[in-house]
Amino acid sequence: MRKQDIGFDYHRYHRLLLDADDESKRLALIELLIEEKARDRLAAQRASDRAAMTAHTIANVLKNGRN
Repeated sequence: MRKQDIGFDYHRYHRLLLDADDESKRLALIELLIEEKARDRLAAQRASDRAAMTAHTIANVLKNGRN
């Protein structure tokens, strides 16, 4: 078995899967998984953008300090 991702709530998803005893519940679970993955990717992209902006600002400050 592979390592569980940090932030991946294995027990929650397992419980939801066990409760998904009809088609509508299975589809709802699939939608939930898709939405949560999309939200995680968006959060990661925002963090990356913030880090890039911070690095750019620091580079500009250091560059202007040398003049």
